Amino acid sequence: MESGQLVDAYGRRHTKLRVSVTDRCNLRCRYCMPAEGVPLAPREELLTFEEFQRVVRVAVGLGVRQVRLTGGEPLVRRDLPELVRLLAAIDGLTDLALTTNGVLLAEQADALFAAGLRRVNVSLDALDPAVFAELTRRDSHRRVIEGIAAARRAGLAPIKINVVSLRGVTESEVVPFGHFARETGLEVRFIEYMPLDAASAWERSKVLSAADVRAALEAALLPLRPVAAPTGSPASEYEFVDGVGRIGFIPTVTAPFCDTCDRFRLTADGKLRSCLFSLEEVDVRGPLRAGVSDEQLAEVLSAAIAAKGPGHRVNHPDFVQPSRTMSAIGG
Repeated sequence: MESGQLVDAYGRRHTKLRVSVTDRCNLRCRYCMPAEGVPLAPREELLTFEEFQRVVRVAVGLGVRQVRLTGGEPLVRRDLPELVRLLAAIDGLTDLALTTNGVLLAEQADALFAAGLRRVNVSLDALDPAVFAELTRRDSHRRVIEGIAAARRAGLAPIKINVVSLRGVTESEVVPFGHFARETGLEVRFIEYMPLDAASAWERSKVLSAADVRAALEAALLPLRPVAAPTGSPASEYEFVDGVGRIGFIPTVTAPFCDTCDRFRLTADGKLRSCLFSLEEVDVRGPLRAGVSDEQLAEVLSAAIAAKGPGHRVNHPDFVQPSRTMSAIGG
């Protein structure tokens, strides 16, 4: 492994860290949680803001340049702008972003921007309020739309809209989202439904593939072409051929991008995961609270990345779904 860098055995340098600040959520999306929710970590097991800051600071010293805050739903974590302020002050961290379901975004957008947040992704699986309510089991569609508007007013940019695609549920949303991208200037990213649900009810037949979504958009609107300057996100980025409207595809199931993966995850309860679908985790909360030095913490992070496998096994017969749900891992 290269000295001072988070490089795995396959030569992939890890510069992006996803930090889950909570496993709690104010929605109950059918592809993630049952209606009654899932068992939650006791609050004392969640990392403190100072502990998050320390892990991120050490990770930045090892080459991490981008951090994204996730959940659960990160905006239910009390005083989140304070964590943003702590992280934004870390020398060498060049990009600090947030992924949210947007329900609480209108109330917090200004404070988040003032604290140093600059980018936000909003999860919105349906533009039709009825479909949204069916998927999330909550009547919060209007609040999400208001949250997006508030984020724009606050100066957060770019704003990307994350849409989980489920066959038999969201086909009717594809073309409206294409129009939405063209009319608003916001990038819409279609994400394939992944096996990270609490009920372990995922089936490949329920995956509405990126290829099918693209075909539907092009049939109803205009052909898509790759963007001239991709941002380096996990999405394959396109625009309509007239240059109006940007669309991303994250084909985790049908066209995995493991060969170029440059990200890892820290869960709210202090576990490192080198892959979204990892079956193993590395504890950092224990060492943090036992008084580990920064050098020793760096060794923990480096060892976790060094042990990373070549890729997830979603498309292999021996695939085993992780015991943690997406809400407990962080997207």
